[in-house]
Amino acid sequence: MSAVREILLPRWVVPVRPEGVVLENHGVLIEAGRIAAVGHGDELRREYPDATVTELPERALIPGLVNIHTHSAMALMRGLADDLPLMRWLEDHIWPTEQRWVGAEFVRVGTDLAMAEMLRGGTTCFNDNYFFPDVTAAAADRVGMRSVIGIPIISVPTAWAQTEDEYFRRGLDMHQQLLDMPLVSSAFAPHAPYTVTDKAFHRIRSLAEEMDIPVHLHLLETAGEIQGSIDQYGLSPLDRMDVLGLLTDRLLAVHMTQLDDADIARLARAGVHVLHCPASNLKLASGICRVADLDAAGVNVAIGTDGAASNNTLDMFAETRLAALLAKGASGDPEAVPAERALSMATINGAKALGQEDRIGSIEVGKCADLAAVDLSAMETSPVHHVISHLVYAASRSQVSDVWIEGRRVVDGGALTTLDADRTAREAEQWGRRLLASDQGGAGEIRS
Repeated sequence: MSAVREILLPRWVVPVRPEGVVLENHGVLIEAGRIAAVGHGDELRREYPDATVTELPERALIPGLVNIHTHSAMALMRGLADDLPLMRWLEDHIWPTEQRWVGAEFVRVGTDLAMAEMLRGGTTCFNDNYFFPDVTAAAADRVGMRSVIGIPIISVPTAWAQTEDEYFRRGLDMHQQLLDMPLVSSAFAPHAPYTVTDKAFHRIRSLAEEMDIPVHLHLLETAGEIQGSIDQYGLSPLDRMDVLGLLTDRLLAVHMTQLDDADIARLARAGVHVLHCPASNLKLASGICRVADLDAAGVNVAIGTDGAASNNTLDMFAETRLAALLAKGASGDPEAVPAERALSMATINGAKALGQEDRIGSIEVGKCADLAAVDLSAMETSPVHHVISHLVYAASRSQVSDVWIEGRRVVDGGALTTLDADRTAREAEQWGRRLLASDQGGAGEIRS
């Protein structure tokens, strides 16, 4: 954490809250890792003459992006098995690969690779759901990246745990370890209704309330999931979650592509947060989330990339642009999810879903200095008629020049400062060779 005063002087400050506001020639004062003041640049210089001044010409300073749903270690499976429906993708490729290879070292290298990609793209916080969460948490703590680490619960044995009781025991042990990691917290992460028992869901509900943490769940991802639930339980997945007491403002529901009007009204009443992953949904042909209707109903919608195995990137700029465009195309309304709302979905809405809107997601006095500077001087974003429009519809993650987390610069001129990029790339390549050799059905397989 930064112990000195620093004034950041971009050309534009985009605070996100109030939504749509752009402050030109303003600056942000960082002190002890927090935003101490936001004001005109000249006034900040005069009022704080002892502060270090960092000029950010032609940059837009935005809150750090919040990747609300990902499986970070799966970055090592990027492109391993493409152009397949969800269950074939899982059953024929992903699950067998995980059974053979996933362990502590796999997760460490994969998480480092994912964090390198996310940080360089302006993401300062990620909400993770994967095995060996203690390893992911330790990696995030070492690099200094804000994260919410899922306690995985699934009714099948894996390298992480063999029984439901072991999943809970190891996950609760990890939760205690995180109390010493200021940037890292936890959530329950049951995989999906079709892989978690009622008994486990009852226990999750009780413990989540006791521990005051979210429940991060894949839900209503495909049409087949609904019929399967009716066949097995006599209830749709949404009805089952309601009966189990999980349909509350603690629920972070991922994907949600199978919604009717009554479902949307129900989610709004319950305060459920919807975690929207448009690229992954499209790539797996799972369906299209009714984001415009959810937003209009007052449901909090936040944007995530999903894992790189199904996206195939962790690019929040691309995901935010796609979310805005898809909402317009799916609803037939060009005014649905305008640029400023899309940016909110990538920042403050994610913070709200995680219960951290008092700390991150917008540039406001008192909040943590989790920030990203985006260089809009490139020809691809010239001229700048509308800053937020450019951020959502034109800018790319390659234009992120600098990133701060609690005032600590973790990306400086495009270079990572807390993670060894060369080592990470070497280790990822080594793992990639092992995985490719073991997967017999990957599209475009390289042969030598």
